[in-house]
Amino acid sequence: ADIPVISLRNDPLQDTGNKFKKRIFDIVFSSLVILLLLSWLMPIIAILIKLGSRGPVFFIQERSGRNNEPFRCLKFRTLRINEEANSKQVTKDDQRITPLGKFLRKSNIDELPQFINVFLGDMSVVGPRPHMLKHTTDFTNIYKQYMVRHFIKPGVTGWAQVNGYRGVISENKYLVKRIEHDIWYLENWSISLDIKIIFMTVYNTIKGDKNAF
Repeated sequence: ADIPVISLRNDPLQDTGNKFKKRIFDIVFSSLVILLLLSWLMPIIAILIKLGSRGPVFFIQERSGRNNEPFRCLKFRTLRINEEANSKQVTKDDQRITPLGKFLRKSNIDELPQFINVFLGDMSVVGPRPHMLKHTTDFTNIYKQYMVRHFIKPGVTGWAQVNGYRGVISENKYLVKRIEHDIWYLENWSISLDIKIIFMTVYNTIKGDKNAF
């Protein structure tokens, strides 16, 4: 009735030791990706992007981070220069996607520069995917538990994504499912879960994800 109730949420990453473990894992993993992969792949992708369309190599967009603090999220540019980049989600067969961009998005290569964000501390390897600022405002008005996902750093990949909830949110029910998975991850975090999600991400990329476009 009118009696207020407080519900305590399990949050392993409130523990200082767990925060330290996750940060060390992020630094080591992102360093390996940057040194062993991005160091030689980035120049190649940069040249191909420049040859394929007018515009910068990177798409840099402010997105919502931990505690809803905005940060500059890095991606390889996959769209033609357009005025809706910061307001409209990319959809299947979107005319803004460049030919190279289609391959980069399908293979998730466009997300690799975000490991620089991980190394700098803006993101984690695994966590809720960061949304553009406009969508954070929009989604908060749709689902009241949306902001819970901002208690931790956003990730390059996440529990929702490996379970099929990635890409454009066409209906509110898909938003709710995504947030439910993000909150489940927050409440059940462990290093072993992060490693499992990384392997699932690689598997889904090789297999092909119907929601990747």
